[in-house]
Amino acid sequence: MTSSTEIPGTPRQQLACVFRWLARLDMNEAVANHCSLATRGDGTRFLVNPEGRHFAEMRASDLVEVDAGAGQRRPAGIDPTAWAIHGAMHRQGRGVGCIMHTHSLYATALACLESPELPPVEQNAMRFFERVHIDTGFDGMGLDEEAERLGRLAGTAPVLLLGNHGVVTTGADVAEAFDHLYYFERACRSYLVARASGLPLRPVSPEIARKTARQWEDSLNHGSAHMHLAALMRLLDRDEPDYRD
Repeated sequence: MTSSTEIPGTPRQQLACVFRWLARLDMNEAVANHCSLATRGDGTRFLVNPEGRHFAEMRASDLVEVDAGAGQRRPAGIDPTAWAIHGAMHRQGRGVGCIMHTHSLYATALACLESPELPPVEQNAMRFFERVHIDTGFDGMGLDEEAERLGRLAGTAPVLLLGNHGVVTTGADVAEAFDHLYYFERACRSYLVARASGLPLRPVSPEIARKTARQWEDSLNHGSAHMHLAALMRLLDRDEPDYRD
């Protein structure tokens, strides 16, 4: 992705900002769920949130840089599922710089359905037309071979919908991964609310959905995700500037 918009701050500060906003948006789950950012091209080193830290209190200095290369053991203070899943995804993912995994309400609700597809019923959903990989192979909490299996799926699409579990989004950087997560959750919300009405849905044709998805890609290539994150950082600089510490 190319961008004409410079995001303020360091990658640590950008990631800390996203944690704070996920809490504000009620997309966190207690002190579970994790977001990570590669600091080495091969993905063997990455930043991740420490065990037991709430998203709403995250600071840039709280993020832990870990080495998940061959033979390395999980450091103290890192959740086992974060070490296993994010380590496998960074190591095996294709073009994956940032990984965000949440159990956000609407994406997780979609993941619980017998048919968890997101039809192109509104503009946000069209962004993800043919860009979601649905995984139906849930086999526990993401340790050992389950983590390696999920790792092999990283980067196959910007959104990985984990059946019976939650959602993972990936991107080249923090801004891109967060923008995917934000808009996917919004799209799931609109779809499930419309479906709950009991009235017939009216998805657009595949041709219109693909056209709209390409227009979304053009917007991302012109820096819309970077502008989104820059705006969120400005708001936090006003309200919660300690996230940069």
